[in-house]
Amino acid sequence: MFNRMNRDQAVTTTSRRTFLKLMAGTGAGLTLGVSVPVLAAESTKTSINEMGQFQPNAFVKIDNAGKVHVVMKHLEMGQGTYTGLATLVAEELDANWDDVITEGAPADAAKYKNLFWGAQGTGGSSAIANSFEQLRIAGATAKAMLIAAAAQSWKLPASEIRVENGIVSHTSGKQAGFGALAELAAKQPVPAYEDLELKSPKDFRLIGRKVSRKDVGKTDGSAIFTQDIKLEGMLTAVVAHPPRFGATLFSFDASKAKQVKGVADVIAIPTGVAVLAKDYWSAKKGRDQLEINWDESAAFKKSTDEIMADFKVLAKTPGLPARNDGDSAAAIANAETVIEAEFEFPYLAHCAMEPMNCVAQITPDGCELWNGEQLHTGDQHAVAGLLGLKPEQVKINMLFAGGSFGRRANPHSDYVLETVNIAKAKPGVPVKLVWSREDDTQVGYYRPMYFHKVRGALDKDGNLTAWEQRIVGQSIAEGTAFEGFLVKDGVDKTSVEGAATLPYQIPNMHVDLHTVKLPVTVQWWRSVGHTHTAFSTEVFFDRLAKAAGKDPVEWRLQLLRDHPRHAGVLKLAAEKAGWGKQLPEGHAMGVAVHESFSSYVAEIAEVSLQPDGYKVEKVVCAVDCGFAVNPDIIKAQMESGIGYGLSPTMMSKITLEEGKVVESNFHDYEVLRIHQMPEIEVHILPSAEAPTGVGEPGTPPIAPAVANALFALTGQEFDQLPLALNKG
Repeated sequence: MFNRMNRDQAVTTTSRRTFLKLMAGTGAGLTLGVSVPVLAAESTKTSINEMGQFQPNAFVKIDNAGKVHVVMKHLEMGQGTYTGLATLVAEELDANWDDVITEGAPADAAKYKNLFWGAQGTGGSSAIANSFEQLRIAGATAKAMLIAAAAQSWKLPASEIRVENGIVSHTSGKQAGFGALAELAAKQPVPAYEDLELKSPKDFRLIGRKVSRKDVGKTDGSAIFTQDIKLEGMLTAVVAHPPRFGATLFSFDASKAKQVKGVADVIAIPTGVAVLAKDYWSAKKGRDQLEINWDESAAFKKSTDEIMADFKVLAKTPGLPARNDGDSAAAIANAETVIEAEFEFPYLAHCAMEPMNCVAQITPDGCELWNGEQLHTGDQHAVAGLLGLKPEQVKINMLFAGGSFGRRANPHSDYVLETVNIAKAKPGVPVKLVWSREDDTQVGYYRPMYFHKVRGALDKDGNLTAWEQRIVGQSIAEGTAFEGFLVKDGVDKTSVEGAATLPYQIPNMHVDLHTVKLPVTVQWWRSVGHTHTAFSTEVFFDRLAKAAGKDPVEWRLQLLRDHPRHAGVLKLAAEKAGWGKQLPEGHAMGVAVHESFSSYVAEIAEVSLQPDGYKVEKVVCAVDCGFAVNPDIIKAQMESGIGYGLSPTMMSKITLEEGKVVESNFHDYEVLRIHQMPEIEVHILPSAEAPTGVGEPGTPPIAPAVANALFALTGQEFDQLPLALNKG
């Protein structure tokens, strides 16, 4: 009933209880049984805290000046998390938006766990989705206690007291700001969930509307990133890493490095040789003077061309099944037409604007970290294990992060442990580890390489009767704490997501996987497996459409009749783009639709041929991410995801030669520049479904949409990323 309803109508007719049931009823929603006990456990700790602030729960603190401090359990790395989460609290608290202050939460999974994971961390586009109800309850709890304080102070019924824009008032004329009531509010009983009155969506004044962002310190220099941290006696460290995966340190001579002015020490650590100095440039100059012998007896020495050749050989044999509907082999054997394709995907670097860095200090009491922390629980436990500490002895100060795209949520805590290993050699001394762009590009973790082999079958009437897809690549989850729930029967979900969940109505479908073990370090990259599965499935679909003589949009809609949310964004994008309209000569449109992280995105790209290749002129994007908490941030994230996805579409790739990463900086690992950014239109489908992710879902459809536009324009089939036109 709510899927296609006009949002204004939905928020008018949906009661609070119905809306909450709706939120709990979807796959990505948050059930009351999960969120309420978490908050209730903390609500019993209401107090005036050590800073004199009223703190009714783990997420809200109100000081005597009336400022509302919202504690953020999720990292702000540019995606608007702080703004969105603060909006949820401020809405139910009826706070003055200008009085809302955000601060990062410490590492404490008991209070601040991601309700979808059971551990504290940010990722999977889950911040708003898992916090939507939890933080509204936090705001409503604080509001109820402020009202109770006013009722007690004014000797008036609580039912007659209202809160609006940070002011508690009564029709008699009595009123007070939050600060004046904070101390008395802390003495009030904590209300039970059943007694709270969460707002009906029709009464929202902040949720669903554009509000000013809470990370504006990035524009005036007041925001604190890891690089800004300066502690007394702090040393800056850089590390010389092995040039090949699997190589280890054999010996080194630091005599010349120690002669560099400012260098304090040179030490061996498990990942290489660390140079410590009073500042970054002194440390880097010292590293340049190191003489190192690496033991490469067990080093990996293959090129990416050789790896891909191995993948192709493996793809000739069946893999482990990820989906098996009907009898695809029989359907293909009896088909009128069979289409085949092979797709190749390179390693990709994350290229966050702020390369990896971290500050660590070890004292007799434990270890303290300062960084743009994305995976609190994992890093806290990894550091505790390294130092022989209890997890609670590892304190983490979460700062802003200059981008991540998954990189800072490293399942092996790589750069964090590297920092702590250096600090371990300097007890009591704060150590700041800084990776250069070259370090991040050549020594980091990558989106895995993949190879896809796909076959599709059409009957004599052009109906799609079968689809087979074989995927070969490395597992991200294998060997990590995530393996238990991401790898089932040998199949890593992140390798096949988007292919094994293909929504098109196909009677016979088979997807299988070969997982390859390689020493090249890999991890999730923005939108994870969807980065390659969306391309292979949507590009292959257009080839089938051409063979069947079908319009790509109309045929998709026909085969998505059981998936109204996919169809909804596809219809909206096609309508707004003017699908089928006459375009200038040398221009064409291409389409792709894909679900990731429970959000649905369709993109239509218009491309043009240029003397030096092609240009992406315009992208029309339609997104269904459930109820839109902040439409402006949703649009920004769709634009961001499209821009980020255009880099591997047009130019980005990591290559290995004899086991060494070739690319080192933006001159050879090219990324999209501002003059290459197309015009983008974003349209948000009205919805009363639970909010879902927007940080990643904009990325998967852009590469296939561009490839399909070029296919329509030139007839060339594109089997590799980045896309390159045939010469001549």
